Amino acid sequence: MRHAAILTLALAFPAGAFELAQPIACTLGTDCHIQNYFDRDPGPGTADIGCGHLTYDGHDGTDFALPSLAAMERGVDVLAAAPGTVRGIRDGMPDISISDPAAPPLQGRDCGNGVAIDHGDGWETQYCHLKQGSIAVQPGDRVETGQRLGLVGLSGNTEFPHLHLAIRKDGTELDPFAPEASTACGTTPPATLWSAPLAHDPFGFTGAGFFTAVPEWDAIKAGLPSPATLPADAPALVIWAAYFGPRQGDALTLAITGPQGEVIRQTITIDRTQAQAFRAIGKRLPPGGWPAGDYKGEVVMHRGGAELGREALTLTIP
Repeated sequence: MRHAAILTLALAFPAGAFELAQPIACTLGTDCHIQNYFDRDPGPGTADIGCGHLTYDGHDGTDFALPSLAAMERGVDVLAAAPGTVRGIRDGMPDISISDPAAPPLQGRDCGNGVAIDHGDGWETQYCHLKQGSIAVQPGDRVETGQRLGLVGLSGNTEFPHLHLAIRKDGTELDPFAPEASTACGTTPPATLWSAPLAHDPFGFTGAGFFTAVPEWDAIKAGLPSPATLPADAPALVIWAAYFGPRQGDALTLAITGPQGEVIRQTITIDRTQAQAFRAIGKRLPPGGWPAGDYKGEVVMHRGGAELGREALTLTIP
């Protein structure tokens, strides 16, 4: 997963002030991403720290998302962002999308399985949507920065595997990218709560691959792999790409090149702004089958003429 970062927020609070480490054991832009930022618009509208749409009305935290359910099943640690004392935990809620008809009623437990930590001086962090049975701490435990609290899951009020991190000072929710409420979106804040720089990423690819048909969205979200080989009689040759943060007017190019030259290329103008989406193009089996050899796939997203991200794929037909 490669993408462009338009705003790097590096300046931390003054020395000695409260600061946070990344609360999830993954590499942003590679095997995880931030799906939703803190909503900085106090009214009915929305605005993330970059004046973008990667948030929703009233969102009071930061959502660190995994690319698929398969990534969740492999296990990704949730980490204490700062030292403190565990104030409370919840476990026992199933990992199931809230959109699944089989999902149990939340009954006020939107956070799902979670951990709350008291850091003293009015500071508190809360970690939500952890995997059932993964909570590794108990109330009263003293934890240090980077200590494992549990695993990223799909519990509570969510449709995708992620960690929701909320930060509070004296009961008020704060944006870790810009804790001063007066900071306007799209500007470099005078300070952040992060101990190391985290980038605001407006877009990123979460997956791409070859397939023999246009895949189902549920299969992609589950972690559909891209095959290394396909038979010469595969019914179709399809390339797909999944991504977060598309905006209306973006231009997505998908292309396949084979041993005899270009198989297919298409540029799609994104027709609406979404949180996540996917697109696919392909070609049916030609007479005589697919020529043997190596095939290359390429997906590129542009916004206003600037490249936002690119993925490259390879495939062999024996």
